[in-house]
Amino acid sequence: MSSPRSPLDFGLFDTHCHLNDEAFAEDQEQVVEKAHEAGVEEMMVVGYDLPSSRRALKMTEGHRGVYAALGVHPHDAKTVTSDVFQEFQALLRREEVLAVGEIGLDFHYDYSPRDLQRQVFQLFLDLGKRMNKPVVIHDREAHGETLSILKEFATEHQGRIEGVMHCYSGSPEMLPPLLAMGFYISIAGPVTFKNARRLPEVVQAIPDERLLIETDSPYLAPHPYRGRRNEPSYLVEIAKRVAEIKGRSLCEIADLTTHNARQCFKLT
Repeated sequence: MSSPRSPLDFGLFDTHCHLNDEAFAEDQEQVVEKAHEAGVEEMMVVGYDLPSSRRALKMTEGHRGVYAALGVHPHDAKTVTSDVFQEFQALLRREEVLAVGEIGLDFHYDYSPRDLQRQVFQLFLDLGKRMNKPVVIHDREAHGETLSILKEFATEHQGRIEGVMHCYSGSPEMLPPLLAMGFYISIAGPVTFKNARRLPEVVQAIPDERLLIETDSPYLAPHPYRGRRNEPSYLVEIAKRVAEIKGRSLCEIADLTTHNARQCFKLT
């Protein structure tokens, strides 16, 4: 009889983290190593403006299992000049860049005007399609408009968009049109919070073949680390909670979410 797999054998994939953030400036290397030791073998480092996207790309050099997504968070839409967009077009042609993002809408703080958020969102959606790379979507308190823009874009491209709904906070009812367009749905730390009521229902509604997990570190640390700096090694706690909700083993959730991530980002 074979022995049970340990967490080190799971091969988890953190599909969204910001190791390019200043929060990791002092111990970035140690954080990556700690993640590997915890069984998080692959990590997508996601850009949110041009400087952080450059840093994400730099992190792919010399780090096993570290990949880059480059994009502009809606908060920073106001920073996108013609020169900035031109540089993104050049950087996104690089083979080590696997996705465009994060991009989308955020109506919580309105750090950038909403019309400008919409314009930049659509520019980068088009760029993802032209580059044949999946898009990583940020949607906070803008569910209706985000879905409307995605539906319109999908209609113009045979009804399909390759990509990820990052840190999903929408309703179960919003899932069917997103799944029909081709999106993967990524679950983050809030699913572990004691006051999480809707997210367990969302997790149950996500088909196995479209489920992803992420930390969004340094933000949204899962229980029991809530309130601390989040990091990829904590992905194990998210995987445990998702496994509990799904009625599956941790090993099964690790295997299927890693497989899905590799499919989504065209690593297989």
